[in-house]
Amino acid sequence: MRTFIRTAATAAAITLVAGIWLAAQNQDQTTFRVKVDMVVLSFTVTDSHGKYVNGLKPKDFKVYEDDIPQKIATFTEGNHAPLQVLANGETRPLHSGNPADTEGGPGVLDLRQDTGGTNVFILFDTSNYMYRGFVYASDAIADFIRGLDRADSVAVYTYSRNLNRAVPLNRDRTTAIAGLRRAVAGDDSALYNCLLLTLRDAAKIPGRKVVIVFSNGPDNASMVAPDDVRAVAEDEGIPIYVISTSEVNKDPISATIFKRISTNTGGKNYFAKTWQKQVEAFESIREDLGNSYTITYYPQPNPNEGFRRIRVEMTSDAAKKYKIRARPGYRPQRGI
Repeated sequence: MRTFIRTAATAAAITLVAGIWLAAQNQDQTTFRVKVDMVVLSFTVTDSHGKYVNGLKPKDFKVYEDDIPQKIATFTEGNHAPLQVLANGETRPLHSGNPADTEGGPGVLDLRQDTGGTNVFILFDTSNYMYRGFVYASDAIADFIRGLDRADSVAVYTYSRNLNRAVPLNRDRTTAIAGLRRAVAGDDSALYNCLLLTLRDAAKIPGRKVVIVFSNGPDNASMVAPDDVRAVAEDEGIPIYVISTSEVNKDPISATIFKRISTNTGGKNYFAKTWQKQVEAFESIREDLGNSYTITYYPQPNPNEGFRRIRVEMTSDAAKKYKIRARPGYRPQRGI
């Protein structure tokens, strides 16, 4: 009953926000749906010194969902092209074509992407909280965009009371930065409304994706709860990275929410008041993207209709000292 109520509440929130957006903008007539037939899981592996561990293979990992072993369908390291994982544990390039030719089962080729890279959605706070330090924040984001891997795509969204899709997803860095520079500050902040709509866009894109939120204050205009937004990100497998320019002790409520959203989606949160700290935060995110692993799998039969916990383990005893950072799980919602 709790799961049903929560799912219904989340669905109502999404419908409400989408309705407000459509009425205001008269565009984007699609319906948001959560796909649950394939689970996408991105994670990082670090050693005891916090350094990324690279060069691992699918056979180095075991994936469990509610303690039920899962069969890895595809495997990607960093910005390399995804690989199909065969029944014997070997890999081969993931090609588009007839799903019947895929040993991993129907739908493995739904990724429709064999070029690698990450789809990066940047959500930039342009509310009236951002008047101070606006130019410096824009510079930090521009530097981050310039430094992305050539295989990555980037979309630049800005938000205050409404979401502005300044630059659609593309690989042209000049276009992305030009759209960023056109942003102006003003109006109230509806972060969670706009983050939900950003996740809606990201969910439509095949392949790996992340959302980076650059925020300078509390939300004072949203109609959805932050936990409902987090639940959608969890279920879609979209890590959320949050860079906040506010001080933790001056806005403890937002700080707690940001930590919960980032941790439960497999992302990170940063509190970066100065321009230098913001640059460092973006550099950390860029390193994370280039040194992470992404796997997909089709869940084995599981009677649990609520929250399903995901666990990733290393197969070798020597590697068990490594630390794995991943989202804790998801809910098998069938759609809205």
